[in-house]
Amino acid sequence: MDIVEIVERIGEGPTAALFGVLTGLVFGVAAQRSNFCLRAATVEFARGKMGQKVAVWFLTFSTALVWVQGAQLLGLFRAGDSRMMSVPGSWSGAMIGGLLFGAGMVMARGCSGRLLVLASTGNLRSVVSGLIFAVTAQMSLKGILAPWRDKLAALWVTGSENVNLINALHLPEWAGLVVGLVFAVLGLVLARRNRIGAKTLIFASGVGFAVAVGWVLTFSLSQVAFEPVPVTSVTFSGPSANTLMFFLDRNAVLEFDVGLVPGVVIGAFLSSLLAGQFAWQAFDSVPVMRRSMIGAVLMGFGAMLAGGCAIGNGVTGGSVFAGTAWLALFCMWIGAMATDYLLDQRVLRPQAA
Repeated sequence: MDIVEIVERIGEGPTAALFGVLTGLVFGVAAQRSNFCLRAATVEFARGKMGQKVAVWFLTFSTALVWVQGAQLLGLFRAGDSRMMSVPGSWSGAMIGGLLFGAGMVMARGCSGRLLVLASTGNLRSVVSGLIFAVTAQMSLKGILAPWRDKLAALWVTGSENVNLINALHLPEWAGLVVGLVFAVLGLVLARRNRIGAKTLIFASGVGFAVAVGWVLTFSLSQVAFEPVPVTSVTFSGPSANTLMFFLDRNAVLEFDVGLVPGVVIGAFLSSLLAGQFAWQAFDSVPVMRRSMIGAVLMGFGAMLAGGCAIGNGVTGGSVFAGTAWLALFCMWIGAMATDYLLDQRVLRPQAA
């Protein structure tokens, strides 16, 4: 059955939501089994280690680049048609939002995508933080925080559309694939040095593959749909807010974002259940809870200001070489490392001494 037949049977909106569920299932299973987490990678790197967490992140990032750029070379996807590339980007939003998000994910002990995966495995801390993140994201998109987001984002914009780094640097189309392969080699070297098993390698690569699946499916649907369909992929800032509103607003419509979040939840839940890793967990103390809640607020506002979360910018946006996504990712690393140093490393040093 091709896409046209699916659309004719169930409609464009339900088809988009179905594609979101399928993409989310792949992401949820792969992220849960590989323990993929940008926060863990940045903390590990900030403490002078190039360990398993960093290796997993590089494998995921490189896989997304290779699959997405390969799909583009094969004509299965066009980055220029994506929502991220066809609208103006914000350099100021990427910088400020990236720094805030990086700080927030260290305080909350996980980025928005990781919180969703952990919540699906029985982690009640992540449930609370994830809900706060979603509410703050919605407030930043259309609520009381939206004017502040707009002002900060308007300080420095890219122009009529986002910047494609491959085109801006006047590189050939296949350059993106080469960059992905270079990152893949680095990831494999780190994986071998840290003795990462084949299963973890496969699942880490599966997270990046999920990003490519989302891009290709939404692009394919946009080519046959009568109504405009956003070409997008895995991200958790907008989808978290949209999914929350879908269950609160009876007039909300089905779309890719609404299917993505439930897909991740189902995939991560089933994966943890089958692996015997599902376990109920709660906050250890009031200070930890307070810190996580503040971190979730910073992530929610930072993600909407930066144009995406650690996954939306750091993997999905990075895979299409969106200029603001790469800048936001860099700032997320800086914000996370600085926060880890100020809040955690300075506490650990007296104990080590």
